[in-house]
Amino acid sequence: MSSFWASCLSQFEQELPPQQFNTWIRPLRLEGEDDIARGLRLLAPNGFILKWVKERYLARIEALGSEHFALPVTITLSLAERSATAANTAAGTTERARDAPNQASQPAAVAPDPVRAPDRERTGYEKTRLIGGFTFDNLVVGKANDLARAAANRVADNPGETSYNPLFIYGGAGLGKTHLIHAIGNAILQQRPNKVVRYVHAEDYYSDVVRAYQQKSFDVFKRYYRSLDVLLLDDVQFFNGKNRTQEEFFYVFNALSESKKQIVISCDTYPKNISGLEDRLVTRFDWGLTVQIEPPETEMRVAILKKKAEQEQVALDDEVAFYIAKHLRSNVRELEGALKKVLAYSAFHGQQIALDLAKEALKDVIGSVNRQITVEGIQKTVAEYFKIKVADLFSKKRTRVIVRPRQIAMWLAKNLTSQSYPSIGEHFGGRDHTTVLHAVRTIDQLRLKDETLNHDVHVLEQVLKG
Repeated sequence: MSSFWASCLSQFEQELPPQQFNTWIRPLRLEGEDDIARGLRLLAPNGFILKWVKERYLARIEALGSEHFALPVTITLSLAERSATAANTAAGTTERARDAPNQASQPAAVAPDPVRAPDRERTGYEKTRLIGGFTFDNLVVGKANDLARAAANRVADNPGETSYNPLFIYGGAGLGKTHLIHAIGNAILQQRPNKVVRYVHAEDYYSDVVRAYQQKSFDVFKRYYRSLDVLLLDDVQFFNGKNRTQEEFFYVFNALSESKKQIVISCDTYPKNISGLEDRLVTRFDWGLTVQIEPPETEMRVAILKKKAEQEQVALDDEVAFYIAKHLRSNVRELEGALKKVLAYSAFHGQQIALDLAKEALKDVIGSVNRQITVEGIQKTVAEYFKIKVADLFSKKRTRVIVRPRQIAMWLAKNLTSQSYPSIGEHFGGRDHTTVLHAVRTIDQLRLKDETLNHDVHVLEQVLKG
């Protein structure tokens, strides 16, 4: 048995109860240790063990591998059945040859390894977690994201450049932040294949921290993340309230920054508005460049729909594209969902895609959107409920009878619409985003101790939601 796997088994035997060790770890078999450059494969005897190991032990095995080989190690999980079948076939061939010595000697046909080829294709993803289909080439660019794309291109061309490190990209859900940071990673690898690039969602990073804490393997954890040339962290708002995770990321951030390694971060809001995030992290996010992705304008939405239809090899005329784009404004995912529904409706009914078909296919979707809650609707409802004028919500009046309804209206706007803090502030007389943030936090706190206010907010929510 090879040295790494032997030491790995010994380590797990110490860490796990005998029953767990014998059930989940002992049946595994490791291949590829003699040629680590081609990647390591961990073979499980059945799908149940494979799934269990993947969810609970794979990261630990990879960490031990990184420690043993002194470099980042990624292990691909596979079922042993396929390899065993190939081995049994070869054994059977040999046995048959022995039983039939009088037959003409012929070279045995070498069966292709049914596992290795797909594994080679997965290796890149397993190491980087990058989605190859997310590139700059298939990203539709418009006014809403042109600055973010330009900054991303700059980072891809010059990773680690001080003025763009970190690159912080923020915007609402479904606007293309994830696509953009994957595009950065893919472009860097295309130009610099030797760079160590890793995409990680904030929740996965949190899981890595928890695992390192449980297994007392922080040295391996730190060594791995500090070995990266490019770290792409998605949805950093999920660090909210996770103090140990924030602390570890603080140290990783400093180490990568000092080594001039590139950091790209995405979030659904402006850095200073992230609730529950330590100030020392917020200040570091401001070191580089912060760019926003906004909801796409009509022309961009039409272009996105045409692009997606082209990828599906479907002709989508301008009339249909404009109809969908006109009624669905919030994000790209919504547009994609609407297009898929139209395509499915067309295929099911055997009809060409036309305006009437699109209207019929999307009548429930667009009907729901048309009933969506707006900031203006919230303001009107709140004013009627508290028997004040809508204009009072825009005014500079600071009396309690006006301030509290205004704060409630801001809270409702944040929780019932997709509007950002700055956008909500504009709807309330051009107020600063910090004012909106303060209002939201105030109402959150008051709801916990003021039953009357909590009741008012609850009633208003129900009225607005219909």
